[in-house]
Amino acid sequence: MLGRLYKRIAAPIDPFLFALVALLLAFACFVQLSASPDRIQAQLMNTLIGLLVMWIAASIPPQRLQHLAVPLYVLGVLLLIAVALFGDSAKGAKRWLNLKVMRIQPSELLKIGMPLMLAWYFQQREGLLKARDFFAAIVLLAVPVGLIAKQPDLGTAILVLSGGLFIIFFAGLSWKLIAPVIIAGIIGVAAIVSAQDQICAPEVRWPGMRDYQKHRICTLLAPASDPLGKGFHTIQSSIAIGSGGSFGKGWRNGTQTQLEFIPERHTDFVFAVISEELGLIGNLGLLIAYILVIGRGLIIAANATSVFSRLLAGALSLSFFTYAFVNMGMVSGILPVVGVPLPLISYGGTALVTLCLGLGILMSIAHNRTFLQS
Repeated sequence: MLGRLYKRIAAPIDPFLFALVALLLAFACFVQLSASPDRIQAQLMNTLIGLLVMWIAASIPPQRLQHLAVPLYVLGVLLLIAVALFGDSAKGAKRWLNLKVMRIQPSELLKIGMPLMLAWYFQQREGLLKARDFFAAIVLLAVPVGLIAKQPDLGTAILVLSGGLFIIFFAGLSWKLIAPVIIAGIIGVAAIVSAQDQICAPEVRWPGMRDYQKHRICTLLAPASDPLGKGFHTIQSSIAIGSGGSFGKGWRNGTQTQLEFIPERHTDFVFAVISEELGLIGNLGLLIAYILVIGRGLIIAANATSVFSRLLAGALSLSFFTYAFVNMGMVSGILPVVGVPLPLISYGGTALVTLCLGLGILMSIAHNRTFLQS
């Protein structure tokens, strides 16, 4: 009886992917014991909830997920509109919706809802794709991204945007359309760098951006210009990363960490804690684990049995990459600080549950293929 129960529980779980996720979650608890030991019980609870959500998602066949795509997308957009009209404000941002019984952040829903919607859309257009279909997909993507950016929540907007763009790219968007956007972005970055003193002056306003967002970009270019203010995060995290050396200072022996020089060391800047205490070796181990997770996800995508599953698995895998790349980039000072957590490591329940949900969907796609072939 116990054997049958175990097989039923373990049936939808991808062993290799689950082992990697379990290793990363255990490593997260190890790091949080140093970064923020008073939060370890909450971290363990978030971990258990995340694993339960992952198992539930892995147990739902992709065919059923398709039926959830449109309702989830519509619900997410309606909630974002409700946030814009009636949302709660905190620290200059309107991101939360108070439902009396709970306070939710609807933008998190779109991290999964957006890839689901676009994967469903391209599944419906299989074999009939034309240029106007890609334009329609971009419109579907632009609506929630615009609402999230207006809150403002640049980090979540980047994650939702990247998830949608990965779907559109995998669906077959021509490089003739992609290349001009990349070139325009490179030219824009070069223009900002070359004219930094003029466009970063206090009296200059950037259209469509809040002042603090402008300051984050300008501080990235010259963090030493305000070492005790806007450049403090970048400078302190860079010191922590550099001081760790090859082997680190040892667990709970990091001076920047234990003396609380690193701001948000348990959430967005936890990578600086890893770098200082575990050094280059710890970073490499983490990177290898991330690469294996992403690689396994892309293999699942390549072997998927439908357009919907293939696009969804590919987007979820590369969204995981976006989390890691943006977080490590902002902590090491090569990207602006945008509030993106280190996947599966940073403290926080919402992001962890969202990531585990995506990983559970990957397992569902892998299991569904095995089931269909057996």
